[in-house]
Amino acid sequence: MTPFATDEQGRAVHRLLLSGAGLSVDLLTRGSILHAVRLDGLERNLTIGSDDLAAYDGAMKYFGAIIGPVANRIAGARATIDGAEYRFTANHHRALLHSGRHGTQFKIWEVIEETADTATLAVDLPDGADGFPGNRRISARWSLRAPATLRLELEATTDEPTLMNPVNHSYWNLAGTPTIEGQLLRVAAGHWLPTDAESLPTGEIAPTPGSSHDFRAPRAITPGAPPLDHNFCLSHEDAELREVMEMIGGGVTMRIATTAPGLQVYDGRDADRAGLAPYAGLAIEAQRWPDAPHHPAFPTFRITPGAGFRQVTEWRFSAD
Repeated sequence: MTPFATDEQGRAVHRLLLSGAGLSVDLLTRGSILHAVRLDGLERNLTIGSDDLAAYDGAMKYFGAIIGPVANRIAGARATIDGAEYRFTANHHRALLHSGRHGTQFKIWEVIEETADTATLAVDLPDGADGFPGNRRISARWSLRAPATLRLELEATTDEPTLMNPVNHSYWNLAGTPTIEGQLLRVAAGHWLPTDAESLPTGEIAPTPGSSHDFRAPRAITPGAPPLDHNFCLSHEDAELREVMEMIGGGVTMRIATTAPGLQVYDGRDADRAGLAPYAGLAIEAQRWPDAPHHPAFPTFRITPGAGFRQVTEWRFSAD
């Protein structure tokens, strides 16, 4: 663990380097950010990060971070939990996006464990922060496993019923090119969630076969065709760890396995705000389906003191 930078509040941010199993990975204690991923034999970073901490306060505030307690959107910036209504501060049209000003992406996480190939970071969220009930603790255990696999185990506990849907929000560009155009994408999902003008699910669970969002076979990414900022429905509840996605570019293949019931895929169309090209990276977020508090048919965000949150995701890399 080495110093990385000092933030505007005077807090020290450190970098952790994990190495082994054919990979080297950089993490930041700010937001438990996945800062860099390199496959042995290749110099380029396969994910998108910045060496300027200020970038993570601005246009890159979601890049690589663990976003919580609730990633994605909650319509109307309000939700009912066990009969009580909770109101949040809208920050995306009329909705709450990615939890608010005090989300885990802005926190300095405590390093609980660090070895050559493993790091566990944790953060505490007090009752009422950004409107969410419960004193909560979220932990992220990062580890490297052969062959060339990065594993993330996310866990959360609470002392009263609350909402929980933390995700890793990394952007990927395997080829190291200015954009992801032409890189291949496969998502093993039979359904997806159409959205409205405010990027909120309409409630329809649409079949992917025959639709613009059918990526069940590898397909070249074409920016804007279709626009991608949607949840792909993998299951209706948490599942055993299984491979759900594949991305191929520049002679590198990345396969993602997860226990999550959904996968948000975002095409990075606004990456130019961060000084990059539009569509510079593909954001991929293993998650529970967005806006679940307003859609009873969606996998729930609700956790309780007796039943917390656990999710496992693996990124599995190989080179041609």
